Amino acid sequence: MSIIKSLKKVRNELLRKIKYRKYSIGPGFSSGIRVRLWAKRKLVIGRNFYIGRDALVETDAIIGDNVMLGNRVAVIGKYDHNFQQVGTPIRHAVQMRDTDYDWKGSSLITIIENDVMVGHGSTIYGGVKIGEGSIVAATSLVTKDIEPYSIYAGSPAKKIKCRFDTKEDLHKHLELVQSKYFGIL
Repeated sequence: MSIIKSLKKVRNELLRKIKYRKYSIGPGFSSGIRVRLWAKRKLVIGRNFYIGRDALVETDAIIGDNVMLGNRVAVIGKYDHNFQQVGTPIRHAVQMRDTDYDWKGSSLITIIENDVMVGHGSTIYGGVKIGEGSIVAATSLVTKDIEPYSIYAGSPAKKIKCRFDTKEDLHKHLELVQSKYFGIL
């Protein structure tokens, strides 16, 4: 193993075990530079997670195994500021990071299932579920749940096709990865 690879591995373990120790992050964590992770109550990340440079997760989330978030991907809360707080400019309104925040969205959890890829510059709103094996194309805005093994694109993101061309390929893949969707899809 090269020195560069060894240093990257050490850096990622330090991030996982020290900087982000209050979250549950599985082994195989890999992070680009200038990444931010923050959750008010819960952030669980599975094995072999990759998050690209300048990306962020700033909401409560459960992220599965073998997930890739590209560069500049944002997983954000849907209601981070109480913009309906009477008599208070939005800039000074109660926000999600405040301990007394109890407005909309305070209980939303974003779920990104196993084997998901989110392309460069995409934004995922809090409270959505991205189904297993899905792909979110670059620069998409995800505002609603995404079906498993589908490809979504656009703003707002819409389904453009299934990930696999044939049902046989999908079923073989589900069997090989021991998916919870085997027999359902």
